[in-house]
Amino acid sequence: MTTTTAQKSALLAGLLGFFVVTLDALVVNVALPAMGRDLGGGMTGLQWVVDGYTLMFAALLLSAGVYSDRVGARRAYAIGLAVFVTASVACGLAPGLGVLVVARLVQGAGAAVVMPASLALIREAYPDQARRGRAIAIWAVGGAVGSAAGPVLGGLLSLASWRMIFFVNVPVCAAALLLLTRLARSPRRAVPFDWTGQVAAVLAMGALTFGLIEGGAEGFGAGPVLGALAVAVLAMGVFVAAQALGAHPMVPLGLLRFRTVPVTLAVGFALNVGFYGSVFLLSLYLQQERGWSALETGLAFLPMTALVAACNLAAARLAERYGPRLPIIVGQSLMAAGLLILYAGAAQAPTVWLAVLMIPVGVGGGIAVPALTALLLDSLPAERAGMASGVLNTCRQVGGALAVAVFGALVARRTGFAHGLRVSVLAAAVLVLATATASVLLRTPEQA
Repeated sequence: MTTTTAQKSALLAGLLGFFVVTLDALVVNVALPAMGRDLGGGMTGLQWVVDGYTLMFAALLLSAGVYSDRVGARRAYAIGLAVFVTASVACGLAPGLGVLVVARLVQGAGAAVVMPASLALIREAYPDQARRGRAIAIWAVGGAVGSAAGPVLGGLLSLASWRMIFFVNVPVCAAALLLLTRLARSPRRAVPFDWTGQVAAVLAMGALTFGLIEGGAEGFGAGPVLGALAVAVLAMGVFVAAQALGAHPMVPLGLLRFRTVPVTLAVGFALNVGFYGSVFLLSLYLQQERGWSALETGLAFLPMTALVAACNLAAARLAERYGPRLPIIVGQSLMAAGLLILYAGAAQAPTVWLAVLMIPVGVGGGIAVPALTALLLDSLPAERAGMASGVLNTCRQVGGALAVAVFGALVARRTGFAHGLRVSVLAAAVLVLATATASVLLRTPEQA
C-alpha cells in the first residue's frame, strides 16, 4: 500500500471514530425527555445519562493516551471501538434507567480509548507538520459533523424510538474497523501503567460529579453530598501526589512548566463548558418550557452545529497564515459573545430566533479547537502524542461533564428554569472570556 493510501485510510478511520464518539455526546440531549417518560427519573437521572458517558470519557482519557502509546495506536483504536459499539447496543436494549446509565459509562470508556488513539494514528501517518495540521483540521470535521448530526439525528430517530440513536453507531464502527485492516502495526512504548493516578482520577471526577448533581437535587448540605465532595478533594490530592512522586505518571507535572500547556488545557475546558452546557440546557428548555418536539429541537441546533465543519477548515487556513494563537482567541471571543447574547435574550426571544442566537457559540468552538489541538501536539515530542491528546481532551470532557452537573443543578432550583438558564450561560461566558484573555500568553513551538 502506498504512503498516500495509508495516510487516507488512517485519516478516514480517525475521522469516523471522532464522529461517532462526538455524536454520542450530543445525540442523547434532545431525546432526554422521551427517555424520562419511558424509563422514569427526574432531572438527576437525565443528568446521569449525559454525564455517565462524559464522566468515564474524561476520567479514562489520561490513561487511554498512555495505553495508546503502550500497545500501539492501531490496536488501541480497535479495542476502543469494539467496547464502544458493544456498549451502544446495550444502551439501545436497556430495560431501565440504571442499565442505561451503566451502559453509558462503558460506552464512555470505549470512547476514551478511541479519541487519543485516533489522533495518534494521524500523528504517525503525517510526519510533516504542515500536512499534519491540515489532516487534524479534516479529522476535526468528523467531530463537527457529529455535533451537527447529533441533535437532528437524535430528534429524527426519536420519532420512532429513542433506542435507535444508539444502534446507528454499529455501521459506522464497522467501517472504521475495516479501514484499520489497511494500516501497518503501530509502534509500541514500554510504559508502566499508573494505577494509583488512574484510580484517583476516577474517584475524584466521579465523586465531584455525584456531589454536584445530587447537591442540586438534595441540597449541598446533605450528608451524602458533603461526603462525595470530601472524597473528591482527597482523591484529587492523591492524584497530584501520584503524578509528582510516581515513577511513571500519566501527566508529568513538569509539562505544566511550559506556558503553552496549562493555557491550552484551560481553554479546552472552557470551550466545552460553553458548548456542551448550552446544548444540554437549551435541549431541555425548548421541549419542557416551550413545548417543542424532539425533532424541532434538533433542527433548532442545526444552524449552530452545521457551521462548525466549515469553521474547522477555515481555522486551519488561519493558523497556517497567522499562527494558531489568532484563531484560538477569535474563536473564544465569538463563543463568549454568543453566550452573552443568550444571557440577554434567551428567555424573551422568539423560539425561531434562538436558533440564530446559538450560532456564535458553535462557530467559536469550531474555529478554536483545531488550532488548539495542533498547537499542543506541536509543542511536545512525537512519542507523547497519545498522552498530549489525552490530557487536552480530558480537560475538555471534564468541562462538559461539570457544565451538565452544575447547570442542571441551577435550572432545577426553585427559582425556575429560565433564571437558572441565564445564570448558567453568564457563568460560561465569564469563564470563556477569562481564558481568551489568558490565550494572549500562548506561544508557538518556534516562540517557546
